[in-house]
Amino acid sequence: MAVALFLAAGITPLVLGYYLGVFTGAPYVPTNRALVERMLDLARVGADTTLVDLGSGDGRIVIAAAKRGARATGYEINPFLVRRARRAAERAGVNGRARFVRKNFYKADFAAYDVVTIYGVTSIMRKLEDRLQSELHQGARVVSHAFTFPHWQGRSEGDLHVYEQTTAEVTIQS
Repeated sequence: MAVALFLAAGITPLVLGYYLGVFTGAPYVPTNRALVERMLDLARVGADTTLVDLGSGDGRIVIAAAKRGARATGYEINPFLVRRARRAAERAGVNGRARFVRKNFYKADFAAYDVVTIYGVTSIMRKLEDRLQSELHQGARVVSHAFTFPHWQGRSEGDLHVYEQTTAEVTIQS
């Protein structure tokens, strides 16, 4: 009985997170740790970076960025995943640098961020493209896992796509 309760407590947020995501835009799919580190490397995340992860799930990208000294924020609408991410940040000792907001990221302001990370399905990428371009400052970087923005030019490395904001338009990152 105790084993069943333990398993249910660990699996239930994942299952609920996945199915809640199906109905709200994108399912929760955790990014493996090696890919998280590659994303942060490509985005040049360091101590002076502000990062936002859109649909932050269990918080692993935000926590990894905070461990590098960045100020990182994750937007997630699933309350189970937000609670899980906050606990993980506390265990990792990055509470002061990592924060998780239970909010639809379409209602967020992106102007303050140097880096945006996202694993968004095609419909999300289409909706965000113009908004990010108008709100991000010059030099801001966007790293997308698996999905591309329909009209942006960027550099691809496997499943990762990197974009950099310039004054006129988002172009390839140098």
